[in-house]
Parts: sequence; structure tokens; C-alpha cells
Amino acid sequence: MSQEDSFFLKVYGVVKQIPEGKVTTYGAIARYLGSPQSSRMVGWAMNASHSNSEVPAHRVVNRKGLLTGKHHFGGGNIMEQLLGNEGVKVEQNQIQNLEHYFWDPSLELSSF
Repeated sequence: MSQEDSFFLKVYGVVKQIPEGKVTTYGAIARYLGSPQSSRMVGWAMNASHSNSEVPAHRVVNRKGLLTGKHHFGGGNIMEQLLGNEGVKVEQNQIQNLEHYFWDPSLELSSF
């Protein structure tokens, strides 16, 4: 297993813990995994996860709450619909009141 594969699996492990109705950011996951400069790598992991229905990739957004990964969900507003079905308020491709929906893995999970 490559180092990249190992990192991706760690990312997926965190993302699987995000509760329904909550979101986190690429950066929060990277910080939790001890690689604060790896936000982009977390994004790559999310992009590669769409064939794995066990990974709720729709719950990961950028630091401003923007649905930057939405085009990986097959077009349209699928990511927004998935979040809306969980009660997360999204307007113009951005989480409204991100602080309310934000889930911080560093506060919720024990060390990786």
C-alpha cells in the first residue's frame, strides 16, 4: 500500500465519523491527521471516494463552507440535495451558518 493510499484510508475513516446533519472541512481533517498542510490531499481523497458509498463525501466542504466538490457528484445540485436532506441549510452553493453545522474531528475523535 502506498503512502497516498494509507493517507486516503485515514481520511475516509474520519469522514465516516461525521454525523448526519454536520459538515467538516478539508483543513480540519488534515489538521486532525497531523498534516495541516495537506488540505488539498484531503480533497483528492474525497474526489477518489465517490465510488465508495460508505464515505459521506458530501459532508466535506471548504473552509468557507463552499461546496467545492459538488461537480464530483454527477452534476446538478446532488451535493446540496444530500446536505439538505440532512437538514443542512445551503444557499448559492454555500453552507449557511457554517459554525452551526461544523463538526471538528479534533474535538470529537481520539487521536489517530
